[in-house]
Amino acid sequence: MIVADRKPLSEIQDMIKGRDNILIIGCKGCVTVCNVGGLKEVRILASSLRIAAKKEGYSLKVDEKVLERQCDPEYIEQVKSTIHDYDAVISMACGVGPQFLSEAYPDQKFFPAVNTTFFGGAVSHGIWEERCAGCGTCVIHYFDGMCPVARCSKSLLNGPCGGSNKGKCEISKDVNCIWDMIVKKKIEQDRLNDLLNFMPAKDWRTARDGGPRTSRREELIQ
Repeated sequence: MIVADRKPLSEIQDMIKGRDNILIIGCKGCVTVCNVGGLKEVRILASSLRIAAKKEGYSLKVDEKVLERQCDPEYIEQVKSTIHDYDAVISMACGVGPQFLSEAYPDQKFFPAVNTTFFGGAVSHGIWEERCAGCGTCVIHYFDGMCPVARCSKSLLNGPCGGSNKGKCEISKDVNCIWDMIVKKKIEQDRLNDLLNFMPAKDWRTARDGGPRTSRREELIQ
């Protein structure tokens, strides 16, 4: 799941300064699951903007809409007939949403209301943690289902380093050392010798370092 956090209200206000007719578009995908950009959050942001504008002595018209997804052209097309009725549009999707909208409607101005942070999952109610870096070459089968690329602060494939202490990473006592977890699991399964196999340097060309990536399914392309 893509995890995101909403931008501060003051930052969003600065984005739309001078505009008095705004559309907020939410997304029913990942940002709904992590309680950042679904219908409830769209309504909260719209109400907050209206109240803030009233306090500052001006009228702000804010309409609300939620799309199934903002990363698919067929859903974005649903706002085609009304998108230009507004001074600007605020997207509450991940960073893909406002980009897709901007490409589909180049004559409109779109603003991101959230900061996209990582790929992760819910570890408890209201708490999400990073689990994947989207590096393009998954290696978790070597590490008993745990990813050192995303979860080691140094992305070490041959760890642990000398900086961990009592199961915590040297960067913070609040960050677990994933290599401590990997080693303990290997010991429990009597497979510590697995770690004697040297992992070659990672080929980062499959990650973002190789430039923007494209996934093609030839059987789906018409």
